[in-house]
Amino acid sequence: MPLVFAAATNHGPGITGRRDTAPEEEVAPFFEGWKRLHQRMEVANLDALVVVSSDHIQNLYMDNMPAFIIGLGDEFPGPTEDEHFLKIPKTVVPGVPEIAGVLVEEVMETIDLSYSGELALDHGFMVPLHFLTPKYDVPVIPLIINCMFPPYPKLGRAYELGRALRRAIDQQSQRIGLLGTGGLSHWPASPLSGKVAEEWDKEFLDAMIANSREDLIRYSDAEIERDGGPGGHEIRSWITVAGACEGSGGTLDFYTPLPSFAIGGAVIEMTVA
Repeated sequence: MPLVFAAATNHGPGITGRRDTAPEEEVAPFFEGWKRLHQRMEVANLDALVVVSSDHIQNLYMDNMPAFIIGLGDEFPGPTEDEHFLKIPKTVVPGVPEIAGVLVEEVMETIDLSYSGELALDHGFMVPLHFLTPKYDVPVIPLIINCMFPPYPKLGRAYELGRALRRAIDQQSQRIGLLGTGGLSHWPASPLSGKVAEEWDKEFLDAMIANSREDLIRYSDAEIERDGGPGGHEIRSWITVAGACEGSGGTLDFYTPLPSFAIGGAVIEMTVA
């Protein structure tokens, strides 16, 4: 069955960890957007959800930093962060290794993947899942892209990863969705934390809406770092979703700068023609 759902949105520890201290008028549109996305995911009636994110030095470090790594486990514990910090209770998210294994076989026809049966989920996965699958009743297939340490995978490779995922998903009989999380502009764990590059965010979102490969992959790593911050490298997750929907555009549900959460917040849903 062809891919039945594809979207991209943010993650960030402040979304749950600092929720109670954020001005309601600033953050309300963000949570309303996630509520709508949750409803659309429910309508999609997913058998599995591939979630593309980065790893925040929880599973991987400089001694082993693959460009792309996929989780093949029966289940994934999370969040890795302290409950008091993230304000998400520890839980176990179900995996679906029988689907994940088949996807890996097909994706590796064109894209080399590392894989693991023992990934743990940090806030990059758990924050959006906490809102979008609050019962954790949709099995997930986590896919991590190195957005932490150079050399980063090229943006064009992220787009090609999305194309390979789409080819693999479309060969399955189950109803499978794809969610990219991360970004947009942010400067995590730095004196600039809370800064949001609104113009840069909107330029990138325009390219997502048009699904213009040329515009999506034109950024150099230095330009991302300068204009979108070190957290801006997580646009690779969004670009992967765009690659999976090549030939179709997207619809921006909302965008709003969220300095309280130190991100530019957005939800974009892609057409999965």
